[in-house]
Amino acid sequence: MDFKQHITDKLAELTGLEKSVIENSVETPPDEKLGDLAFPCFPLARVMRKAPPLIAKEIAEKFGQDEALDRVEAVGGYLNFFFNRALFAQTAIDAIAEADDKWGSSDKGGGKTVLVEYSSPNIAKPFHIGHLFSTAIGNSLARIYKHLGYSVQSLNHLGDWGTQFGKLISAYKRWGDKDVIDKDPINELLKIYVKFHEEAEKHPELEDEARDYFKKLEDGDEETTALWKHFRDISLAEFNRVYDMLGISFDSYNGEAFYSDKMDEVVEILSEKGLLTESDGAQVVDLSDLNIPPCIILKSDGATIYATRDIAAALYRYRTYDFYKNIYVVGIPQSLHFKQIFEVMKRAGWEWSEGCEFVGFGLVKFPGKAMSTRHGDVVFLEDVLNEAVEKTRAIVEQNANVKDDKDAVAKKIGIGAVLYTFLKNSREKDIIFSWDAMLDFEGESGPYCQYGYARGRSILRRASDIDYSNADMSKAMTDEEYALIKQLYAFGNAVEGAAEKNEPFYVNRYVTNLVKSFNKFYSVCPILRDDVDLETKKARLAIVDATTRVIKTALYLLGIDTVESM
Repeated sequence: MDFKQHITDKLAELTGLEKSVIENSVETPPDEKLGDLAFPCFPLARVMRKAPPLIAKEIAEKFGQDEALDRVEAVGGYLNFFFNRALFAQTAIDAIAEADDKWGSSDKGGGKTVLVEYSSPNIAKPFHIGHLFSTAIGNSLARIYKHLGYSVQSLNHLGDWGTQFGKLISAYKRWGDKDVIDKDPINELLKIYVKFHEEAEKHPELEDEARDYFKKLEDGDEETTALWKHFRDISLAEFNRVYDMLGISFDSYNGEAFYSDKMDEVVEILSEKGLLTESDGAQVVDLSDLNIPPCIILKSDGATIYATRDIAAALYRYRTYDFYKNIYVVGIPQSLHFKQIFEVMKRAGWEWSEGCEFVGFGLVKFPGKAMSTRHGDVVFLEDVLNEAVEKTRAIVEQNANVKDDKDAVAKKIGIGAVLYTFLKNSREKDIIFSWDAMLDFEGESGPYCQYGYARGRSILRRASDIDYSNADMSKAMTDEEYALIKQLYAFGNAVEGAAEKNEPFYVNRYVTNLVKSFNKFYSVCPILRDDVDLETKKARLAIVDATTRVIKTALYLLGIDTVESM
């Protein structure tokens, strides 16, 4: 039984209001003493020409006996609904056990495709810690949308085109050693890239040489194209090692280069629609009516830029996927760029552009350290992940409770701790990197949530001889038990909220609070103690089982693995 739906249907029958209106008005009271759900009667005052408190009182009386409800109270202008606790608990626990890892899922997205573009590192440059923000958010959103029934495509829009490749080819031709670079591609390519910028400050003519090399690349010159492809291949091999550590894969690695032959059509379409105007020799779309800078489509030398490529990419994606949403997980500094290209697509008459969404995120800050690839000041993501695993390994070594492969456990906890940190708050909030906070097993952290799961699994292993599959949930009616069951039941709301706002932290906050409630339940409600009767043990074990299922699913949606012992 869906208790909210049951109340909505009954209210619609008694008031004549549309169900959609009631669904949007039914709310969870701020205090549990005020019931499980509440309905404000104020909107009915104008229709029924009565004071809200009187309306609430009359409707409460009409509800009469209802097996789903313990009682209905009129308080002020509100109707407060108190569920039949035993029925609610039985319904929730049985439903979670049946659904397992599909709990909180829906078919809401049936028949709709969502594209999530994320990570998108630059070829031949370090996969640094800043890239994890986009990677963690995008991977989580892809999993969340899949959980809601959408067909999801994960896109890695690689930075594999542009004048920086002219600089890299110039640097390689001058100082590169293929054997050395192939052994440690990203580090060695970074070294010669940094050296190019150092030398170009003393010899500006190197910039012209770099532009010439990129022009050769654009023209399909055999030697420069072969070098570019080699740089791309060895970079992808390095990136995929990190993606494997994170348990992430992509459906497409089409980068900027893929769209280089698709931009002429965009220029033609915008020109035919009369959207292009000349500005200092460049072809632009004037957006002054929105008080934002013009969107440059062609530079004064006739070259295309990021905007042209992104518009070409969006058009290609619509034709290929017929998407419902096309989500870009990109840093907040790019918000103006996306505002411009979305507006250009809208003015081109492409109605599908309404499905394009910019999902911005903040910065990763290290106290006293700034990152710059031009000068070689960068924190490699792989180094951070390895260090997190090493630090966790030292902790795990001292824990006699860990029965599984300690290397595997350390990897899951260490990487989970990093991912949790990047999804802990609203994505627009900057992250101050701190090992102490990240690996805190007591506070709000990945290890804290993983420990909650491991604790539950440990209890279930110790009770392996008890069959709780048909537990009578009326035996578990304390406030702590009921509060935990209500929280478990509400998981789907957190998942839908995360998708609606493109904010994985909704799920992060949910699972953290769930573990807190579980720990409170564990401390107040003895489970396997000798003085607890068998039926109560069964009911409480069923709650533990449901809790571990939901924790595991929630952490999965964040990209975090669980461990069986900690």
